[in-house]
Amino acid sequence: MEARRAEPPADFTEAKPNWPLAADHSRFVTCGSLTWHIQELGPQGAMPLLLVHGTGGATHSMAPLATLLADRYRLLIPDLPGHGFTRNATTRHLSLPGMARTLAQLCQALDFSPAMGIGHSAGAAVLIEIALERHFELRGIIGINAALEPIEGNAIFSPLAKALFVNPFVPQAVAWQAKFTSLTRTLLRNTGSPVEQINTDAYEALLRKPSHIGGALGMMANWDLKPLRRRLPELKVPVELIVADDDTMVPAKVSREASAEADAITLTALPQGGHLMHELDPAAIAARIDAMAANLTEAAA
Repeated sequence: MEARRAEPPADFTEAKPNWPLAADHSRFVTCGSLTWHIQELGPQGAMPLLLVHGTGGATHSMAPLATLLADRYRLLIPDLPGHGFTRNATTRHLSLPGMARTLAQLCQALDFSPAMGIGHSAGAAVLIEIALERHFELRGIIGINAALEPIEGNAIFSPLAKALFVNPFVPQAVAWQAKFTSLTRTLLRNTGSPVEQINTDAYEALLRKPSHIGGALGMMANWDLKPLRRRLPELKVPVELIVADDDTMVPAKVSREASAEADAITLTALPQGGHLMHELDPAAIAARIDAMAANLTEAAA
């Protein structure tokens, strides 16, 4: 499968002046039936890292971290199917296996072979699925407040999403609320992470996009995390799960339980940071990435 250059959509052209890292690092490629918005940073030949945002996020969520990493790593940051400015997602792209498969196809088409994957929330689950299915050979994974809990127990992957997803008026209604109410500020306050204004503005722009709302709801509605949890003991790739003890959206116990189920998983707990701690304190996450990268380099020597 090849990646073909694509033109940016009109809504991206409008958002670009205020979108983190867009001016120098965003481009669009078509791979299969999807047209992806991706950002690429860092020197050619440096250790390649794949950064994957969570449900309802986009490339902007990884921008504070990417800015700290780009001097020493080669970074690829995509908007996941149905999210941000990535277009043409269907139901088959929005399941966990679908997300993992299409992301692997994108990396292959771009001739990008990540040594490590860095995933926030649901993005961590996507990377673990990639590792379990051997879509490509990740040497290490870091999950940030990883959403690994089956749907019935997790506030993010609510069964309510299934009902909302099939209602074509819900995305428009949410977008209207984001435009005329304090919905964005309320949702961000609930994460427990007071992020920078530039990222607050990006979330505001996303929540005004019915296509983005529909993609996030579709992802929630089509995910089944039970098979992933059952297969965690099969993991051979080292996985470090970093949690904020004050995360109320995906409680730290989710990662603690996962780390107890698989020898390949270790846990690093930080006292605070909320659900978006990689946006609030990217330096702390960058330090953990550097430590894993150093270990991988030493092991390969």
